[in-house]
Amino acid sequence: MAALPAVAAFPAAVTALALLLPLGPAQAQSRDTEEGRRLIMERMIEGVREDHPDVATISAAELRDALPGGDFVLVDVRTERERRVSTLPGAIPASEFERRLAELAGRTVVVYCTIGARSSSYAREMGRRGVDVFNLEGSVLAWTHAGGPLVHEGMPTNRLHVYGRRWNLAADGYETVW
Repeated sequence: MAALPAVAAFPAAVTALALLLPLGPAQAQSRDTEEGRRLIMERMIEGVREDHPDVATISAAELRDALPGGDFVLVDVRTERERRVSTLPGAIPASEFERRLAELAGRTVVVYCTIGARSSSYAREMGRRGVDVFNLEGSVLAWTHAGGPLVHEGMPTNRLHVYGRRWNLAADGYETVW
C-alpha cells in the first residue's frame, strides 16, 4: 500500500523532471525555429497549468485583442533587472500595484512574468487577498508569439529579458537577453 502514492505521483514527477533536464540534441535543434521554440514553450506552459490549476488565465491573443478597448491593469512581477529591458505597454511593477490596490479596484488585473510560474504564484497570493486577477498564460514569451508589442521607457522595442537561457523561447524578431 505504501508504494501506491509514489506510483500515483510518478507521472507528475516525470513531467517535472523533464522540464528541468537539459534538452537532448533533437530537441535542442528545435530551438532554432520559431515553431520549435513555440512547442517547447507550450510544454512549459502546460507544466505551469498543472502546478497552478486554480489560477484563472487569459491567453496572449485574447489580451492583445482586448487591450485597445479594455480597462486593464497589467502587472509585471519580474525583477527590476528584467523590467528594465522591456515590459508590456502600460505595465506596472507588482510593488506599485500593491500600493495602489484601492485606486485600481474594479479594473481587470492581468499579471505576467517570463513564462507564467512566478505570475501564477502571485495571482494565487492576490486571490487570497481578495483580488480578482488573471495570469497571462505563457506570459511575456507567449506575448511575443502572439505578436504583442513591448516597450522600453515608453518606446517600442524588440528586446526582451527571458530570465535565463532555458527560457530563450521568444518568437522570431525579438532580441533576448538574460
